[in-house]
Amino acid sequence: MPEDISFLLLPGFSAIGFMSAVEPLRVANRFRDNLYRWHILSIDGAPVAASNGISLNAEAAFDAADPRTVFVVAGFDPLACYSRALAAWLRRLARAGATLGGIDTGSFVLAEAGLFGEADRLTLHWEALSAFHERYPSLHASQELFEIGEKRITCAGGTASIDMMLDLIGRSHGATLASAVSEQFVVSRIRQRSDHQRMEIAARYGVHNRKLIQVIGAMEQHMEEPLAPDALAQEIGVTRRQLERLFCSALKDTPTHFYLQLRLNRARELLQQTDMTITSICVACGFESPSHFSRTYRAKFGMSPRRDRSPVRVVAQ
Repeated sequence: MPEDISFLLLPGFSAIGFMSAVEPLRVANRFRDNLYRWHILSIDGAPVAASNGISLNAEAAFDAADPRTVFVVAGFDPLACYSRALAAWLRRLARAGATLGGIDTGSFVLAEAGLFGEADRLTLHWEALSAFHERYPSLHASQELFEIGEKRITCAGGTASIDMMLDLIGRSHGATLASAVSEQFVVSRIRQRSDHQRMEIAARYGVHNRKLIQVIGAMEQHMEEPLAPDALAQEIGVTRRQLERLFCSALKDTPTHFYLQLRLNRARELLQQTDMTITSICVACGFESPSHFSRTYRAKFGMSPRRDRSPVRVVAQ
């Protein structure tokens, strides 16, 4: 019998994350008949639009289905359609022993329903990682491409869905089939779970100096309590003047200004992806006061934090 896999598509879902999960199943069926069947569910059984505006037809509403494996596929606003009914359905499936998964930001929905334990490893799209950590501080969210547990499977979305499905195909039907499917997508290698989602700092900023890469990493790790310039210099064993020359030469910037831009970008992620108060975001990103935060935010993005935020709508459980 083929393995049935259902996908619950939430409005604004990531089209590439979904299609990258389905296409490996289709290609696997080309090589060996009838290995997989897939089903599309939506909140109400009606067609559902992806973030790119393309709509897909659903077979049924989520509460009319009883899948053994289901992936929640979300996008920029994963909790917009969260409801008590959806949470109850997911919990019922979990109690029945179903495998529950999240693609892109689908992990938010599973976490909001209380379906991860503190010992569970999970992942989601890197852009939403800060918001997830703030909302669910006790959960262990990684930057891996995917995480496969006994009954929970999560994936960063995008093309990482291909890697996740290739791993699952290999586990069930062997590495030879997984490799054959991979070649159909002109993929040079099957990425492992431990491959990070984002480009390394060197590639992201176009820098190659080891000390500069090290200090940018330290900045990214210390957002809530920013390190002073002297502390940053000490972190990599140089003087403050040498640190400033490194940034000027490689990035045409100062360490202080570069650090500020990192913190402002983190603040924008939290504003648009969480329901944290502006004061809480100000503290989480290391700003000394809400007024200072508002001024610097407006100078960078051309609008106030309050105007720029996207409200997260969550129904109380």
